[in-house]
Amino acid sequence: MKLSQSFHAVALSACLLGAAAFSAHAEDKVVATVNGHSITESDLSLAEAEIGNELGNLPEGTRRRVLVEFMIENQLYAEAANEQKLGDGPDFDKRMAFWRQRALRDAYFEKTVKASIGEEAARAIYEDKVKQVKPEDEVQARHILVASEDEAKKMLVRVEAGEDFAQLAKENSGDAGSKTQGGMLGYFGKGQMVPQFEEAAFALKKGEVSKPIQSQFGWHVIKVEDRRQKPPPSFDEVKDRLIGSMVQSKAQNIATELRGKAKIDYIDPEIKKMAEEDAKKQAEAQAAMQKQIEDAAAAGAAAGTPAGKAPEENKAPDEKK
Repeated sequence: MKLSQSFHAVALSACLLGAAAFSAHAEDKVVATVNGHSITESDLSLAEAEIGNELGNLPEGTRRRVLVEFMIENQLYAEAANEQKLGDGPDFDKRMAFWRQRALRDAYFEKTVKASIGEEAARAIYEDKVKQVKPEDEVQARHILVASEDEAKKMLVRVEAGEDFAQLAKENSGDAGSKTQGGMLGYFGKGQMVPQFEEAAFALKKGEVSKPIQSQFGWHVIKVEDRRQKPPPSFDEVKDRLIGSMVQSKAQNIATELRGKAKIDYIDPEIKKMAEEDAKKQAEAQAAMQKQIEDAAAAGAAAGTPAGKAPEENKAPDEKK
């Protein structure tokens, strides 16, 4: 939604939420006035909820200024609309009813969904997931890329004679992406490089240099600068995505629960047909999953025996009755 198209929505939301959302309105800090009408911090919060995603990573001061200007224009548009008596009539009443419904939806979402997903819960899930992550080896390597095996052998001789590997890469490597960094490729795990290069790099210890290795790009001389286990992303790096995912999951669960309690009739034939097809697919998917669970349980039961007993055919001769 464009900023200019959002003015009306914010004004309506502010009217609808009103004192219920901000019972301490009298203490609300005024940041500007328009023809005697106060624009407060709580108004900016409403505007932030409406257009915040459109503001990107603006500095905080600039962001607040944009929100204030947004609310000023919002008020001016609303006053102009009142002068033309655009707030009267069934069409406007319908629009107000729609925005009241949206405001109620947003209030429920904030209180029942978002407020129930805190950082502590997200951290617990993060720590649990980190424990399940299988350690992955990484190497940090440099390379010198040349066109022929003879050139690669010459590079290796110079390295073994004590010349600086990084400087040789800067002067001789044909890899434009890494030569200015002395051939540095950074850390990488398995599956990120072509097979011949990867096999040679992971066979080296820290500080070792490979023999000339050929790939489809040419001939490489590789030096491993470091080896490590890949560290997991920090909690701060994934916190927002994790909380967002948790909120979305809870919202879907609540929506499913509310739908299950509601009586929903699709009157439009085409939409009704699509809804029925979707419901059928979901039922089939659930039935297939349930069958997989039952088959797995049956297979486990067939392979096992009552607790405390071993199959007769698997017992040693002296254990059989």
